[in-house]
Amino acid sequence: MPSSHWWRTAAIYEIYVRSFADGNGDGEGDLIGLRERLPYLRELGVDAIWLTPFYRSPMVDGGYDVADYRDVDPLFGTLADFDAMLAAAHALDIRVIVDIVPNHTSSQHAWFAEALAAGPGSLARDRYIFRPSSSPGEPPNDWESIFGGRAWTRTPDGEWYLHLFDPGQPDLNWDNADVRAEFESVLRFWLDRGVDGFRVDVAHGMVKAAGLPSVGHPQQIGLLGREPLPYFDQDGVHEIYRAWRKILDSYPGDRMAVAEAWASTPLRLARYVAPDELHQAFNFDFLAAPWSAAELRSTIDACVEAADSVGAPTTWVLSNHDKARHVTRFGSPEIARAAALLMLALPGAAYLYQGEELGLPEVLDLPDDARQDPVWHRSGGTDPGRDGCRVPLPWTAGEPAYGFSTTGRSWLPQPDWSSFAASAQQDVPSSFHSLYREALRLRRTFTGPLTWQESPADVLDFMRGGVRCVVNLSGAAVPLPLGSVVLASGDLPDGTLPPDTAVWLH
Repeated sequence: MPSSHWWRTAAIYEIYVRSFADGNGDGEGDLIGLRERLPYLRELGVDAIWLTPFYRSPMVDGGYDVADYRDVDPLFGTLADFDAMLAAAHALDIRVIVDIVPNHTSSQHAWFAEALAAGPGSLARDRYIFRPSSSPGEPPNDWESIFGGRAWTRTPDGEWYLHLFDPGQPDLNWDNADVRAEFESVLRFWLDRGVDGFRVDVAHGMVKAAGLPSVGHPQQIGLLGREPLPYFDQDGVHEIYRAWRKILDSYPGDRMAVAEAWASTPLRLARYVAPDELHQAFNFDFLAAPWSAAELRSTIDACVEAADSVGAPTTWVLSNHDKARHVTRFGSPEIARAAALLMLALPGAAYLYQGEELGLPEVLDLPDDARQDPVWHRSGGTDPGRDGCRVPLPWTAGEPAYGFSTTGRSWLPQPDWSSFAASAQQDVPSSFHSLYREALRLRRTFTGPLTWQESPADVLDFMRGGVRCVVNLSGAAVPLPLGSVVLASGDLPDGTLPPDTAVWLH
């Protein structure tokens, strides 16, 4: 398997393991089911897969509450199942990236049980962030949980512990040497098994401002990625990643790490991908950009410039397991198809989320009693949470659970997805699946930087090597530039490019 900076241009497919494929019939996606579906991913044309957490966990937050970082949760299988899946992926020239969750553990982690039992001032508590009340009965500061409510929970002995997410996810204290040593050991454990890289969850977390100062502002999640926060994107995180990079570089095969990092500016985000830190950072500015030529061009330019300033590749993403699917966000399958061709024509790496190659929409009508996301529960049912983009995939029309499970069981209910099933789309030239498969095949031939071309208002037009990408975001058809059509997101009548349509030209 060639290893010359593969991650700089890779198409990486995110697998939400619980919802991808069920191999044992219990209605829960697992590593056996994933292994069985690897040929589908090879045929689709992805270079790597990223797996959401499959470690031992009480599943308070979809596995992002890890109780044991060195074992597989029985829900997903065993370490032997993981090893077999990894070997099968590598045999198909598919690299495997796994999630690592360093900002917090599960409250059922052995360390946290030890901390609660040991009491205030103990060495065990120093691995987490415990503090006394700021005043009688009040938490240490005004920090809020990303999932809603305050970020502190009081223990029976009167101290409070910090959890920037769910109370079942206590934050670790990265000033503690045990914590740093433990995660370096965890990295080596999975690298020794042969994984090709890590997606670093909440990579902007871990280090908190000295003294834990209050924010002085309610609705703090609204400041994420826009304003400085004392619990995110602190300068001290970069020391951690410099140590991790040395570990990654000590292994053969060009191992990598990608940051899930929110920062207040593209330049601050670029610090995570300095030459001696992580290899990539997710580009959430692109995901959040509206369907507007001016907004998208501004975002693309800012992100390419910031990444170029440190010699890193840009990454592009339209959907993931935390955001509503982009078919629904954009409100149109036609826009979603055009957006896919835009993203896959840009220089750098592209991250796809399972099911986007099928054009899956967000499931908006899940029954309340089926929802499991802590966002739903902590908001008192006012925020639907993220379950709508995590509904198990439809593989085969006409089969129980659309082939997700042989028994018809599915941990979240599926809507009528007969027309979306992979079996109904493969080898249908006009389908989402065919568009993605052909785009991923052609994308491998694209080289060089992006060069903008003169274009009408509300049209994006750029060259990459010998390929031209034109996207019409206006409300009217525009003339199609000269060139032979390589791929289009929709029909091209009478030599024009209709609204909300993208085309690749030679």
